[in-house]
Amino acid sequence: MLYGLGAGLGSVAFSALSAEESPSATLAPKQGHLPAKAKNVIFLMMEGGPSHIDTFDPKPLLSKLHLKEFVREGQQKSAMESGRRYYVQSPFKFIKAGDSGADLADNWRHLAKVADDLCFFRGCTVDSVNHPTAMYQMNCGNRFGGDPGIGAWMTYGLGSLNQNLPGFIVLPEVSYPQGGAANWSNGYLPASFQGTPLRAKGSPILDLHPPEGVTTQRQRKNLDLIARLNTAHAERHPEHEGLAARMNNYELAFRMQMQVPEVLDLSNEDERTRDLYGIGQAATDSFGRKCLLARKLVEQGVRFVQLYNGTWDSHDFIERAHGNLVRGVDQPIAALITDLKQRGLLETTLVVWCGEFGRTPDNGVRQGTAYGRDHNPNAMTIWLAGGGCNAGHTIGATDDRGMEAVEGKAHVRDFHVTLLRLLGLDDNKLTYYHAGRFKQLSQFGGSVIEELIG
Repeated sequence: MLYGLGAGLGSVAFSALSAEESPSATLAPKQGHLPAKAKNVIFLMMEGGPSHIDTFDPKPLLSKLHLKEFVREGQQKSAMESGRRYYVQSPFKFIKAGDSGADLADNWRHLAKVADDLCFFRGCTVDSVNHPTAMYQMNCGNRFGGDPGIGAWMTYGLGSLNQNLPGFIVLPEVSYPQGGAANWSNGYLPASFQGTPLRAKGSPILDLHPPEGVTTQRQRKNLDLIARLNTAHAERHPEHEGLAARMNNYELAFRMQMQVPEVLDLSNEDERTRDLYGIGQAATDSFGRKCLLARKLVEQGVRFVQLYNGTWDSHDFIERAHGNLVRGVDQPIAALITDLKQRGLLETTLVVWCGEFGRTPDNGVRQGTAYGRDHNPNAMTIWLAGGGCNAGHTIGATDDRGMEAVEGKAHVRDFHVTLLRLLGLDDNKLTYYHAGRFKQLSQFGGSVIEELIG
């Protein structure tokens, strides 16, 4: 009896799955579990581990302890540590910005102008001290890869607001981040929910335009023939679960040829807007284009856009390295927030800025006086803007050296659960049955960080 019941339920489940993966239903807009404050996300991923101590979390005590030697004991260490360390003060001065008095290093000249739109979170911790595993955990919830990215989960839960564009788009650099494309994978979710990366150089999408002489009508006939063949094959081989997603991708690619070229064309933006983002300036052109494109994509209904900016792994020469990196992203990010706000999009668009972990208040002996910092999973700064976050507030705190979160401390799984909550999704309900159990972004549950929600 139990075996028969299981077979019957399995048949019903497969029918439901097949219907969900049909080309007309996979990315269709869906209702969330709870009232939503945001409907889109722009996720600014600073790969390499930005130093919270040198950006948004000042530690005056380090000036007094500068170059004082000590031995770190009983704490998680990276492979690059010698064991003997010395404290290093920040090479940057800090200011109080906006009416909220937010702490920013003074080289964030443009971001300081929108400080009151930001919610700083200093309590987040992760589990890994190494880049690939920490990247996977921040992006997918699992340190070991193979799980869906945050954008895949959100698109799975809410669908896409534009059926002519992917629901999850990634703007990487020429060199993919550590961990590669698995950072935006669909994992065990249907393939339709994976992130679609746009190439950093050359044509953003290969084969975006049909070959010369191939008309839209001819493409349509080809796709209809392929669909008939695939449908017949799917009926004979229902165990091939990826076929429905492949059929959906063929159709999406066809529709993208109609809309993507216009969306990706930044020349149709006025000169004032391009200047706002720093397009045309050597330091800001690359990331400025990504930020402007992200605004256009969410404006067109893309659910989740992730932007990558790399090389924040400053073990040495942190003043020069972080200085150049901030110079490249400061104006574009401030422009993104300003532009979204002017267009009435910031209320429903959640902007997230983070790395995979923070950095230590001390330095090893790698480059003598060319001071840098090591990896730190126990303290980091993340900030949010728009999308119902608690703007104008700083939540949590680290100790007086910046080594560990001591107030408002929360694991990254809680941060993920909070992001989902802002989108109207309940992590305990947003599950997918795989490998014998129902899986979720948080892995095994988490708590909403209520202080981050406005």
